[in-house]
Amino acid sequence: MGTAVAMHAARRGHDVTLWASAHDASALQRLRADRKHPSLPEHLPAEVRLFGAGELADASAGAEIVILGANSHGARSLAREIAPHVVDATVAVSVAKGLEPGSGLRMSQVYGGELTRTPIVSVGGPCLATELAQGLPTAGVWAASTLEAARRAGEPFDTASYQLTYTDDVIGVELCAMMKNVAAIGLGMLDGLGKPTGEDFKNAKAALFTKAAHEIVDLVGASGGRAETAFGLAGIGDQLVTSLGGRNRLYGELVGAGEAPDATLRDLEARGLTVEGVDSTRDVARLAGELNLNLPYHAAVHRVLFDGADARDILEVLR
Repeated sequence: MGTAVAMHAARRGHDVTLWASAHDASALQRLRADRKHPSLPEHLPAEVRLFGAGELADASAGAEIVILGANSHGARSLAREIAPHVVDATVAVSVAKGLEPGSGLRMSQVYGGELTRTPIVSVGGPCLATELAQGLPTAGVWAASTLEAARRAGEPFDTASYQLTYTDDVIGVELCAMMKNVAAIGLGMLDGLGKPTGEDFKNAKAALFTKAAHEIVDLVGASGGRAETAFGLAGIGDQLVTSLGGRNRLYGELVGAGEAPDATLRDLEARGLTVEGVDSTRDVARLAGELNLNLPYHAAVHRVLFDGADARDILEVLR
């Protein structure tokens, strides 16, 4: 996603540098060889300048807006590494979707704790990196502590092909971005269950999609976010696009087809695919317990992934 945003910014006419940490060595090698990220369909615009792990000072020199492209596992280490180099940046934008493992902190809290002098903006909404990289029509939600800060950060990226809305509901946007991955895993299970017989479970998908959406509204509201956020682009919009395709839905499909959850996760990670919805399933269960919420759909996904339940348990939520 970080690379896709860089591509969009370059097409917008901005001066863009793309910095790869040591964890991105293989992707950087491919980018330098043929200007193409291994997970994206389009080549990098010629205007984007590439930098490697040892070139952070040069890559960040004069940066006004910093896009933070790590996943939730690497967010804090990324922030600590770049902190001395981006003290003059006007804003830092997080594109990660999940909570920090262990602490359960949202990304704005993680980055805000490390980049203490830089306002943090969190990105949500239905935005697949592949389509953003291609310049296909996309809508997003940029959230900050104030609407003014969110709008000021987002306007340099706002175009007819990447249309942005702004909100100060940071809690709502970040929890929606986390929970939609869990919803996608469960709906993917239906694809896996239907493989042997060719069943599509279209009716069940629609019903469970709706159930998952209402549970997202419940948890967001109980956590201090707003229902309108969960019913909008950040919630239902992102839930829909993630349930139609992507890593979390694929993981759910494989589990639904009978593959072991742990082994499936290891296999996908070995292929370079991060499935953040697995950790997010644990996070939702923890938050629901702390808030005394009954979330049957999300609880069913948790039982399948961690308690040895059969994937067909997801259908019991309809009863």
